[in-house]
Amino acid sequence: MTAIPTPPAFAERLDRLAEVAVRVGLGLKPGQELVMTAPLEAVPLARAITEHAYRAGASLVTTFYADDAATLARFVHAPDEAFDHAAGWLYAGMADAYRNGAARLAISGDDPSLLSGQDPAKVARANRARSRAYVPALELIAGFSTNWTIVSAATKPWARTVFPELPEDEALARLWDAVFAASRIDGPDPVAAWEAHNGDLRARTERLNAARFAALRFTGPGTDLTVGLADDHEWCGGATTAKNGVVCNANIPTEEVFTTPHKDRVEGTVTSTKPLSYQGTLIDGIRVRFAEGRIVEATARTGADVLAKVLETDEGAARLGEVALVPASSAISASGLLFYNTLYDENAASHIALGQAYSKCFRNGGEGLSEADLSERGANRSLIHIDWMIGSAEIDVDGVTGEGEAVPVMRRGEWV
Repeated sequence: MTAIPTPPAFAERLDRLAEVAVRVGLGLKPGQELVMTAPLEAVPLARAITEHAYRAGASLVTTFYADDAATLARFVHAPDEAFDHAAGWLYAGMADAYRNGAARLAISGDDPSLLSGQDPAKVARANRARSRAYVPALELIAGFSTNWTIVSAATKPWARTVFPELPEDEALARLWDAVFAASRIDGPDPVAAWEAHNGDLRARTERLNAARFAALRFTGPGTDLTVGLADDHEWCGGATTAKNGVVCNANIPTEEVFTTPHKDRVEGTVTSTKPLSYQGTLIDGIRVRFAEGRIVEATARTGADVLAKVLETDEGAARLGEVALVPASSAISASGLLFYNTLYDENAASHIALGQAYSKCFRNGGEGLSEADLSERGANRSLIHIDWMIGSAEIDVDGVTGEGEAVPVMRRGEWV
């Protein structure tokens, strides 16, 4: 009998994840600066990424750490007027760095329920102020002006949410195992594994781009939704070439192929299939109705007040900026875990995103298209971009041609 190989030791796995983040996620080039953000508990991974970045030739790595305790202290003790304020100087500086060629890396791992007990109105105001301040940087990231990626570090607060029944140390170990597995670093050659996976995703995008569907229709329990696709849209997935010429994987892990919906051509009703963890609040049981591209009715079993505030952010917040297809048998879905982290949960199921569209998802990578051109083709504009899951093993997806013919794309959550 062949022995089952044991995973590498934790330190080696952490180092492999850092290598994948730099080589696969960022595709970092010699001479590039790197701007990184991370929660305090992710210091070991941030340090390993820093080391690999310098090995790859980075000229400078600058890391900004976030502290959940300090964030919570703001909501408990800050004066009311403080929640309309954000560090615009910080985001302006980041945007300036990206314009000058710096790469962007975010490490996620925050407490999914950090702000669940706080005033939703204050949370919404703080998020709105941050979103407005973040616009200059977000536009560059959403437009892939530079190479960027997001990876995750398991943290104790996050682990407690995913494995509430386990002792804290065991929960943390289990979550790290899940992060490593989803990030494809447990095999003999993680970089080669990512090359093969990117090849599979590229084949999917090529088939969808060749089909030139005018819309997608999702049907299943609680869902009958038609998502019109933007004019001249292009499907993307896996590795992509940023406008600076660097090939990067924006999400580690990723299982999705995605494109831009038409902001005015979404009709019908859709029900979420997994909870959405948003800025420390869990929004579950989302059900909305679209008419002429806009959400006109919205409910949720939990977090409904936060969802309502999100939809009020701006005109584009109640319209779609992304639609993505993910098989129900994806590695993340097969884990059977609810991660309470959009980076992971969105890769367990097909999903849609409220808010800002990716200008990259147009023919020729959106090169040369102005904001007016993008809007004319149907791209949405907003201060937010929030993914939530609508796919499952009970959902069918059809591609709708320009002539109205329905072509099976997914059946019971799997590719046809």
